[in-house]
Amino acid sequence: MINVRNLVKDYGPIRAVDDVTFDVRKGDILGFLGPNGAGKSTTMKMITGFLPPTSGRTEIAGIDVAERPREAKRHIGYLPESGPLYPEMTVIEFLRFIAEMRGLSGAKAAAALDRAIELCHLRAVRHQPIETLSKGFRQRVGMAQAVMHDPPCLILDEPTDGLDPNQKQEVRRLIASMAKEKAIILSTHILEEVEAMCNRVIIIAAGRILVNETPADLLRRHPNYGAVELELAHGDTGNLRNTVKDLDGVASVESLNGKLLIRPKNQTDLKSLLWNRALAEKWPMKSLEPANLRLEDVFRNLTQKDGESIEERTPPAAREKGQTAA
Repeated sequence: MINVRNLVKDYGPIRAVDDVTFDVRKGDILGFLGPNGAGKSTTMKMITGFLPPTSGRTEIAGIDVAERPREAKRHIGYLPESGPLYPEMTVIEFLRFIAEMRGLSGAKAAAALDRAIELCHLRAVRHQPIETLSKGFRQRVGMAQAVMHDPPCLILDEPTDGLDPNQKQEVRRLIASMAKEKAIILSTHILEEVEAMCNRVIIIAAGRILVNETPADLLRRHPNYGAVELELAHGDTGNLRNTVKDLDGVASVESLNGKLLIRPKNQTDLKSLLWNRALAEKWPMKSLEPANLRLEDVFRNLTQKDGESIEERTPPAAREKGQTAA
């Protein structure tokens, strides 16, 4: 549904987006991640036709955005990072305006309006001026304008930014409810959203794609992937550490908060190995659990080195040439 090929965007000497290529299919929720200034919003603006690329092309449902922009945009619902709303309008006035802009009229406009209000749970506030709404409701209004014409492709830039936990859950449920019938690109800084909703992840830094894979594959990049944490009843793991370290299938052992963090060698099933050994040798074991894996740790490892972001390590002269930091 969305085909992005070799997108480049230059602002004078600065290359903001550098040779970005990916596809999004119907049913995909693609998590689009990156540090501030990585090129996420610029890429999304080029995909939607809001910005022209320096080079490269985008097709929406097989339609070239640059060659046939109006036709391509009929297939796109776009929620920018700061949703463009008219605060003096009521919710229903604004959505009727959006329906008209989308070329809907009569019964079709009425049906689309009713559907968007129901989908985004706006009926209770439909006659309120937008300026009187909470940020959560304003975000729902922004989502309603994006889905008004029931587009097959949704581009959502930070849709839960600034919302409280309950509002975030509501927006996530809304996005998930539409996933089967649409191709969705979701830009976010919240890694738990990616784990909860996305079936694919792209990480971009300094304008270039670093990773394009599933969340499960991304977790395999975690330094503790396949590791376990072992805790003894008496809390003293010192004597056991060398025993565990010498076991076949164990790559390393680290003392951590009164537990042993044990990393595998060659994808060994450490839980079975250690459980059987504990039973045989009667270790006073209190717990044996998989190590906590967070996408946030993987993201940090990919986008930082020695506490410095890739953007900070890439001087403007290098980005001008489309190069990344060594």
